[in-house]
Order: sequence, then structure tokens, then C-alpha cells
Amino acid sequence: MEKERRIIIYTGTSITHEDARKILPSADYRPPVRRGNILEAIREEPDVIGIIDGIFFNRAAVGHREILEAIKSGITVFGGASMGALRASELDRHGMIGIGTIYQRYQNETYTSDDEVAVIIDPESCKPLSTPLVNIRETLHKAAAEHLIKPVEESEIVKIARETYYPERNYQKLLEKATEKTILTRERAKELHRYIEGHEVDLKRDDAIKLIKRIKSGAQ
Repeated sequence: MEKERRIIIYTGTSITHEDARKILPSADYRPPVRRGNILEAIREEPDVIGIIDGIFFNRAAVGHREILEAIKSGITVFGGASMGALRASELDRHGMIGIGTIYQRYQNETYTSDDEVAVIIDPESCKPLSTPLVNIRETLHKAAAEHLIKPVEESEIVKIARETYYPERNYQKLLEKATEKTILTRERAKELHRYIEGHEVDLKRDDAIKLIKRIKSGAQ
């Protein structure tokens, strides 16, 4: 009988541990990865490490060397959706396996900044308290494709989002700024907000699901 693979996945922000377990119950789900966590995990001798979420913007961010050490140790390392996508785009040439749309966009340099996926999180639950720029881009693009806003309005609101400090990004604040700048009337901003509430694209969650399903399949 084949030995069950030992799998460690770092997440909790792009997808909750509860929802992740519905896809792959056997994995060991841990909070967003920070520097030193991978070195600790190596000592546990897992077969697979999946990096989805991680700490950004300070010395606590997971290091390249520890991921490379895991790969050197024979551990299959996947990355996608958030910090995992960023690190995979930097280390895929060394054997880290990138999964999902966000990884692909970092890899082809459509995205160039970690600011694209960064959010502020609740320290207890790890749930996001702001909206990632990648989700804002996709949601507004969908609204434009469905003719709710014009492409030029989409571009202007995305520009506002880019210029907003990541912990302060949310749709309500962005649309308030869009009305202040007369990009949208107040009525159209309300209409767009109602649309977003029912049609938001959560690209980070979508990619997190892809990564977990890929690990579940056993494909490398």
C-alpha cells in the first residue's frame, strides 16, 4: 500500500483552513508563512509544501534560501495565489512549482510588485481586512466587460487603487474617491458597488483552490 504523503500548506487569508480542508482534508494547514517556517518544516520531513499566504513588507517574509533548501532536501514545493505566487515566479527556475493566474502574471511581468497581492489581516483569524489589488483589477475589468463602466473609468479607478496604501484599499473607499474626482456620479458609484457585492472576482481564492487541487492530484 502506498504511503500517504505528508503535506504542509501555509494559508488562511486567500482561503480559510476550513474551506481548504473540504478540498484536501489530509493536509496540515498552517497560518501564513513567515521567515524561518520553511526551515522548521524541513525538519519534519514532509513530501510536499504548499505556499499560498505569507507575511509581506518586512524582514519576517519567507526567504528564498529556505525554500531552496526545501527543494534541495527533496521536498516538492508549490506556490500560488499570494506570497506563494511571488516566490514561485522568482524560484521556478530552481524547481519551485508555480500555480495559477497570479503566478503566471508575475512570471511574465504583468505584475511586478508584491503590492498587487498584499492585504492587511486580522492577526487572530488571518482573514483579510483590505482588498487586494489583483481582485480589484479583475472585478473592475469584469464590470467593464459587462458595460457597467467604461474602459476609461475602469483605468481611472484602478489608478486610484494603485495609489492607495494597501491596508486602506476597499471598494467603498475607492468609489468614494472616484466620485470626488468626478470619474463616476454618486448614483453610478452606488450602482457599481451593488454590482461588486454580487459579482466580485476573488482571484486569490481561485488560485488557492487551484494549488490545493493540484497537490491533491499528486501531479508535479
